[in-house]
Amino acid sequence: MRNFLIAGNWKMNGSTAMSNGLTDGIVAGMPASERVELLVCPPYPYLGTVAARIAGSGLRLGAQNVSAHAAGAYTGETAAAMLQDVGCEYVIVGHSERRAMHGESSEIVAAKFCAALAEGLKPVLCVGETLQEREEERTMTVVSEQLKAVIEMAGIDSFSSAVIAYEPVWAIGTGLTATPEQAQDVHKHIRDVIAAGNEQVAADVQILYGGSMKGENAAGLLSMPDIDGGLIGGASLNAADFLAIADAAAAQG
Repeated sequence: MRNFLIAGNWKMNGSTAMSNGLTDGIVAGMPASERVELLVCPPYPYLGTVAARIAGSGLRLGAQNVSAHAAGAYTGETAAAMLQDVGCEYVIVGHSERRAMHGESSEIVAAKFCAALAEGLKPVLCVGETLQEREEERTMTVVSEQLKAVIEMAGIDSFSSAVIAYEPVWAIGTGLTATPEQAQDVHKHIRDVIAAGNEQVAADVQILYGGSMKGENAAGLLSMPDIDGGLIGGASLNAADFLAIADAAAAQG
């Protein structure tokens, strides 16, 4: 049985005081369930201090982005080895904001996915469609193409060391949320794409929902058979809100 992973993407928010308080609040309230894992992804400047505060707590640390390059003259970039060196276990790749605002193609995302794996980091691969693509009934095609770019570069077995997050782009920061049934349909499709290459990898890979999950809707979403957690944005910036989602996961049994 797959565990739940509740991952907080803090995006470009915070300060030293805020990140310390938020981290301490999450650690203090983590559910005891062995089936629920918690992950926080702070901005780069706070990775080291958060790593020190969570030592021995079971709370996992991840970064929000990584370079496709191992080292060199890439001003402003951060290599996977650097993230691993400061205590990261996970890194988000292909977030919809990176794809849309920074022009990251699926090929660039795949290269970052491979760079993360090469240093022992677990990539959280984000895939998902825009509102226009959903209205054009292209959701499954778009998601399949995003997955296949990674499969072609990294191989299907790479997903045994990765996480996938489905982001309906139209539901991020808009207050809109896919219904549990809508989300489940896409999650099942994602698992089916992986299963076409390796059924065991597909059965084991965690697939998170990344479209405005919060305490009020978490139980319904997490009750779906192919939804294994959430990639949480706004609700991850408040310990009580984030822990409410973790508690909803724990209540699934």
